[in-house]
Amino acid sequence: MTDLTRRGLLAVSAAATAAPALAAPKPAPAAWTEDATAIAARIRKKEISVVEAVEAAIRRAETLQPKLNFIVNSDYDRAIDAAKKGGQTGPFAGVPFLVKDLDDYAGLPTRYGSASRYNLAAATSTDPYVAGALKAGFVVIGKSATPEAGYLPTTEPLAYGPTRNPWNPGHSSGGSSGGAAAAVASGVVAIAHASDGGGSIRIPGSCCGLFGFKPSRGRLVGNTGMRVVDLSVNHVETHSVRDSAAMFAATERAEADAPYKPVGLITTPTKRKLRIGVLSASGNGRQPDAEVRAGLDGAVKLLQAMGHRVSETKWPIDSARFGQDFLTLWSAGAAMDVQAIAKLIGRAPTPAEAEPFSLGMAELIAKAPEGAVDAAIGRLAGDAKAYDGWFADFDVIVSPVLTKPPVPIGFVSGDVPFQTLAERLMDYVGYTPLHNVAGAPAMSVPLHWTKDGLPVGVQFAAKAGNDALLFELAYALEAAQPWAGRRPPISA
Repeated sequence: MTDLTRRGLLAVSAAATAAPALAAPKPAPAAWTEDATAIAARIRKKEISVVEAVEAAIRRAETLQPKLNFIVNSDYDRAIDAAKKGGQTGPFAGVPFLVKDLDDYAGLPTRYGSASRYNLAAATSTDPYVAGALKAGFVVIGKSATPEAGYLPTTEPLAYGPTRNPWNPGHSSGGSSGGAAAAVASGVVAIAHASDGGGSIRIPGSCCGLFGFKPSRGRLVGNTGMRVVDLSVNHVETHSVRDSAAMFAATERAEADAPYKPVGLITTPTKRKLRIGVLSASGNGRQPDAEVRAGLDGAVKLLQAMGHRVSETKWPIDSARFGQDFLTLWSAGAAMDVQAIAKLIGRAPTPAEAEPFSLGMAELIAKAPEGAVDAAIGRLAGDAKAYDGWFADFDVIVSPVLTKPPVPIGFVSGDVPFQTLAERLMDYVGYTPLHNVAGAPAMSVPLHWTKDGLPVGVQFAAKAGNDALLFELAYALEAAQPWAGRRPPISA
């Protein structure tokens, strides 16, 4: 069977009225916390030292960790030693950073959010993307929380406890990069490593009011697989578009066999008038909740006021069948994980070593007919081609990220009975997985907050390889409707 990526995810408007003319822009609210670009600039100018930047981040982490639970393994002593030693180079030289606990960073164990890996020895090597972050100058202060093996769109690993949302600690921070998103949203660090196998950068970005950009498959270092089953890509959670774009440029592949020509550092908004398709229904046909719909409608009006041509569209695939095929593919990865845990502990894992949802996905594969996984992969390959064809008529597709605002802690956690959880996931997460199958870029942009003060991201997606267009659009959206001045109630 095809080798599968162990990264988290689950299966998967009415015509907008003409918008009024765009009003004169209001002054952007001052950012409540510095972004990574600003911190790096201050370090270069010797306004602050690397030691001061790192020690400040550690103090913030120690203050907020008890409230939010975003770090699973701190590395403060080594971080301070690295800061004192100095020598960091690159665009983010000296900026504090967190590595998601699905990737190896030499000197710390990689636990995958699982009780089965709690006693693993420290990694002896560093994964390529994390090495790229070190080359960009970051100083790692620890590992951020993730759900078990990154499977869920919330960060509530049973072994380590839930990561809470800085906007309301009773709600999910999203997943699987929820630890990274909570740390960035609360101002502990300005930027943090994240990865996306079916929405795991975009979903936490939406839940925590951040800019979350999923790159095209094969764009960045360490993301070399180019098959439909190579779902997961690495990047970061950020406050600002410029931080994400600079990290993209710093880690972009430039070797001869890279699938795309490097685009370099994108710094300016698009001046093009784009053809934008509006997708409102989720993958299972469900319309989003009222607050999510309000965010989508607001984005459509903003796009129209900016001069873009906006029209409705529908999924280019059988989205209900796609959801089942994606769940089959993801469950095959879970079955491989459960086998790995069994080998690690010397017996079949119980819920004390593997979460009920992981075991349920493995059981689903055990009961599947012979050839079911390969058949699902074949259909998903066809869906990827259909996705590409979508962009004969559109430059960008806009949609929700999730059907609901951030859900309460426990609503989609790994101990919810398997069938109930599968149904909730199908209902909640239906807009993001297709981009991973297609290898296409997509981003969550923080354009809406609910009446209760919870963030709701809006998703923008493009054809595979068209990352630069999305960054240019993001800059324009950031200028037209700035979000940097919004500060969560739990913050540094």
